[in-house]
Amino acid sequence: MKTLAIQLDDIIIKPITNDEQFQEASQLIDYLIDADLLEDVQERKRALDILEALTVLAIDYEKKHYAIPKPDPIEAIKQRMEQLNLSQRDVAAYFGGENRVSEVLNRRRSLTLKMIKALHQHLGIPTDTLLAV
Repeated sequence: MKTLAIQLDDIIIKPITNDEQFQEASQLIDYLIDADLLEDVQERKRALDILEALTVLAIDYEKKHYAIPKPDPIEAIKQRMEQLNLSQRDVAAYFGGENRVSEVLNRRRSLTLKMIKALHQHLGIPTDTLLAV
């Protein structure tokens, strides 16, 4: 039997415009994260609605102020090869030959659309990462 220690009606949902408001919203999100366990149906619905609204606002603020830069495409390929324990010979078909793998990984040749498609299909590297040249 879960109950909330705060009053949902006291929570005011407003745009997040600074880090202090972001931290407050994050604390409320942490507090409301288990709202689906509330027994009272109306209280559960209200808590989940607040949780969803706060999450949307927090994500929006986070994207604007704490954007994660896209990874370098060559580093992404190298990392994926390492994760999968693949050698240059193992991925040669995706590049059009072993020489091309070496040239691309050493930044002497650019990725082609054909290579990008093959790397995405066979290694699961997102195309937007591979296109960020």
